[in-house]
Amino acid sequence: QVQLVESGGGLVQAGGSLTLSCAASGSIFSINAMGWYRQAPGKQREFVARITYGGSTNYADSVKGRFTISRDNAKNTVYLQMNSLKPEDTAVYYCNTEARTSYSDPYYPSWGQGTQVTVSS
Repeated sequence: QVQLVESGGGLVQAGGSLTLSCAASGSIFSINAMGWYRQAPGKQREFVARITYGGSTNYADSVKGRFTISRDNAKNTVYLQMNSLKPEDTAVYYCNTEARTSYSDPYYPSWGQGTQVTVSS
């Protein structure tokens, strides 16, 4: 079992910044990719950013140039630095990991409970 605990959400004015954190714990042998998704009211959950163990990243077009994903492999933690926030960034942000509990197990996805980000205009 892998547990994910997110933090850092809140209310910010347009143009402001927030940093989200997500720490993974539990029976972890290794973590492959870590990422962030978001879900706005009345919309489907959408991809935001992803980072591999080696540090390769990819982003949704809507956040490129404004958001930066990073990770600390020693702490099993992923971060999302969000700059130049817009009202349309308002959503619940979810952490996602691909982890395995032993060498012989496949990687399984896990989700955090979500953290609210609200950007006021």
